[in-house]
Amino acid sequence: MIRTGMHIPFSPPDITEAEIQQVADVLRSGWITTGPKTKELERKTASLCGTKRAVCLNSQTACAEMTLRLLGISEEDEVIVPAYTYTATASVVCHVGAKLVLADVQKGSLEMDYEQLENAITERTKVIIPVDLGGIPCDYDRIFSIVEGKKRLFHPDNEIQKAIGRVVVMADSAHAFGAVRKGMPVGSVADFSNFSFHAVKNFTTAEGGAVVWREIDGIDTEIIYQQYQLLSLHGQSKSALDKNTPGQWEYDVVGPWYKCNMTDIAAGIGLAQMKRYPEMLRRRKEIIKRYDAAFRPLGVEVLPHYTEDYQSSGHLYLTRIPGITEEQRQEIMTKMAMAGVACNVHYKPLPLLTAYKNLGFHMKDYPNAYERFRNEITLPLYTKLTDEEVDYVIENYTGIVKTYR
Repeated sequence: MIRTGMHIPFSPPDITEAEIQQVADVLRSGWITTGPKTKELERKTASLCGTKRAVCLNSQTACAEMTLRLLGISEEDEVIVPAYTYTATASVVCHVGAKLVLADVQKGSLEMDYEQLENAITERTKVIIPVDLGGIPCDYDRIFSIVEGKKRLFHPDNEIQKAIGRVVVMADSAHAFGAVRKGMPVGSVADFSNFSFHAVKNFTTAEGGAVVWREIDGIDTEIIYQQYQLLSLHGQSKSALDKNTPGQWEYDVVGPWYKCNMTDIAAGIGLAQMKRYPEMLRRRKEIIKRYDAAFRPLGVEVLPHYTEDYQSSGHLYLTRIPGITEEQRQEIMTKMAMAGVACNVHYKPLPLLTAYKNLGFHMKDYPNAYERFRNEITLPLYTKLTDEEVDYVIENYTGIVKTYR
């Protein structure tokens, strides 16, 4: 029996008067593009991640692409990406002209198959992009053990690669802002970590993202920071804010590069979110625990968001109903929609998408990814959900799923 009466969207942004006031302040300030608000958000992001510096840009995708360019990744190189992820993880590899290499996920898991990852590393491999799917940190101990064990194959092409001395671990942490692994905030674990602040993320600037990185022996962090500024602002040696100082118009362009900076309007939203973020993470954890208690006894598979090793950011609540077909999955989602509850699927594996089929990838080569996809349903999870709405989702999903068990 489907209960009706509520309308529950999938993932609306949690915007309060605090965010609105910050945006209004920026609009009244006379400076609305990259400026003091963006720089303040960078400082607060670095503090949350336990890093010396952060760079805020207009998306996680831009952060990832600029990082690959910073690392000098090009046509001669290979980058390994999991087959089970969103296109943005892989498309940036194509943007820089490198060869995209896909690894299947583990059987019964959404993490990369680490044996397959190890076997995929060649003398051309320069970067691995693990994905903290749903906000759950990957097994970085295993990943670093693999790249350290393959150091003999690594041939650096620029000074940063040379200083790191092995395949670079560049995390797609789009979902994982605020997550912690073994006491370390995500952002201080991988060599480079890229976060998304898109409208549907835990922490939003409407559109936006940030990149952080660990200290690299022999490389000045300030030089890395300045290189990101150049890459993301046309290669221009002076920002618009600096040029706005009377008499300081003179500038140079050191490379014909890209335009993907964050505005102070977006950063203002982020500054308000930052003050509220600990409570937002707490509320997500509360909802996840209620979902887990309701669905695990039904035999519904859910991701472990909170363990002794890590604390997830609680971004997505992925469920998996063993034994159902794709058609039955769609029936369940349609029935949830009839109840007024929007659900989603995360994700179609890359080889199912036209762009990656055209690159020569075939779904049959990634059977574990397909098995995880075909009966996956993601439920609404956001901080504006009330307890009554959580109960409503649980009641309907439980009732519908029971008819398929």
